[in-house]
Amino acid sequence: MTVLRPTELAEDLGGELLRWLVGQRFFRTKGHTATAARTLRSSVLVDGDPALVHAMVSVDGGAPYQLLFGVRDHVPDALAHAVIGELDGRAVYDAPQDHELMGILLDRLLAQGTIEGLRFDADASVAPGARPRPVGVEQSNTSLIYGSAILKLYRQPEPGTNRDVDLHRALAGSPHIAAPLGVLTDTRPREPVVLGFMQRFLPDAVEGWATATASVRDLLAEGDLHADEVGGDFAGEAGRLGTAVAEVHKALAEATGVRMVTEADLAEEVAAMHARLDVVLSEVPALAPEEAVLRSAFDAVLDLTTPVPIHQIHGDLHLGQVLRTTTGWILIDFEGEPGATPEQRAVPRSPLRDVAGMLRSFDYAAFHLLPGNEDPQDDRQRLTRATEWSDRNRAAFCAGYAEVGENPQDHAVLLRALELDKAVYEVRYEHHNRPDWAAIPLAAIQRRS
Repeated sequence: MTVLRPTELAEDLGGELLRWLVGQRFFRTKGHTATAARTLRSSVLVDGDPALVHAMVSVDGGAPYQLLFGVRDHVPDALAHAVIGELDGRAVYDAPQDHELMGILLDRLLAQGTIEGLRFDADASVAPGARPRPVGVEQSNTSLIYGSAILKLYRQPEPGTNRDVDLHRALAGSPHIAAPLGVLTDTRPREPVVLGFMQRFLPDAVEGWATATASVRDLLAEGDLHADEVGGDFAGEAGRLGTAVAEVHKALAEATGVRMVTEADLAEEVAAMHARLDVVLSEVPALAPEEAVLRSAFDAVLDLTTPVPIHQIHGDLHLGQVLRTTTGWILIDFEGEPGATPEQRAVPRSPLRDVAGMLRSFDYAAFHLLPGNEDPQDDRQRLTRATEWSDRNRAAFCAGYAEVGENPQDHAVLLRALELDKAVYEVRYEHHNRPDWAAIPLAAIQRRS
């Protein structure tokens, strides 16, 4: 059975596909109107009913997205939410939501190695026969759990080496990562593209964001108690997380090499901070009152006299990128900053950039539950408790980090600039994606300024 027109499936779906794409977390050009999708290459991986089509699709000439289309004559109720559109009486839907199709795909890859240009190379034994379930949390990629393994499908994969895969392999043996199991590669283009990465699944793991925000809820529910008096106090975990991050940084430094920044490096970094601020100021007028203080904080980095070491780091560290297991903290998703180019992600950075990202995340955890996220002054006591929680856990994280590495608080000028730079990025992100949350980074900038 022929599956519609796989080489032109994106074009045939037209506006239906564009509307679906724009609503996905992995769609990167938020705030811009998408006008056309074009199929760059495609393969029929499973023919019949249901069918599975793999496609690399470009929107308005941008970097391609990896899309997996399921095609059925009749879509079961369980997949109704995944439907993208209809062509010639057949429903086309987001296939990663279909455990039957995705189970067939992995079994065939394990048996044949390569299907229609897609190759799976196993780092360790992977058992066939598992039927996956999608990870329910909102992600910039798509993850499927196959029993004791989890497969992450990169929605906007890039040619060449994959930072996530490379850094996990560099950290092999670390207790703070999930062991790599295999890599899914597209061999059709001249330069192969990593499409997916399989790792050991940790069934007992809880996302750091969930554990931290549960602690905040406990504190806000007990208005008369301080953070260290509530049963769900998170400071101990924050300290252990800081130690785990420092140990990962130490391992990455040993595996990938360290160098010291030059004056030219600092000047380039400060110029990049100013450039990012220029963009956000042009889009978010509410940030304008803080411009002078932000620019002053960035320029202060130019006067640093102490050496600044740089090496490969996580690159996008926050509470959603760490998991708490029964044995300790695990770091996941070493892809780097989602909005950066592959070349930018490959550049060595100060480990304080990861620290700044985590400190910002503690701030988010503390303040996102306040009324409306818009004017926390409405409830002075809750604001005081949220501030106390943030300060306590930020300090605990830094203290834990200092048990293995340098104390981040000893580098206040650079850390402050990096944290404010991160908050500026957050202002823009929230403005385009979650306007109700924009007050959180704006208020943080006012506090840290």
